[in-house]
Amino acid sequence: MNRVAQILPLSNVLINLDMSSKKRVFEQAGLLFENNHSIARALVFDSLFAREKLGSTGLGQGVAIPHGRVKGLKNAVGALVRMKAPIPFDAPDGLGVSLIFLLMVPDRATDQHLQILAELAEMFSDKPFRELLLNAEAAIDIHALIANWSSHAPN
Repeated sequence: MNRVAQILPLSNVLINLDMSSKKRVFEQAGLLFENNHSIARALVFDSLFAREKLGSTGLGQGVAIPHGRVKGLKNAVGALVRMKAPIPFDAPDGLGVSLIFLLMVPDRATDQHLQILAELAEMFSDKPFRELLLNAEAAIDIHALIANWSSHAPN
């Protein structure tokens, strides 16, 4: 199982989210992490927003990987959101974002979060894989795609 699948419970896969801005997505992420993982929504929102102020986490190609550190969090946890319509994210290619992977890591994160970010970047750089995620019918299908994805990089 890849690192991303280990931190992405099915309950954290949202499809067809109808929001107009990254701020609204971060608010929704706060609710999700609060309800599913008992992380205060304000901590999630503030952490994501603070990181975004340092520079956009939009990768381009319709993908963003906002991430933040949360004091007291024991293990990394993620959520995948597929937007109903692309939203502005200040991505380098200027395109709107439809696939957003939100990553929360402990405030004293080790190399683990960098490895997860690298795996996410590799995963989302695969155009056929992005297309599968965008066209999947249900959250369970997206979750299965991620669980079955494997890196092409040499170990």
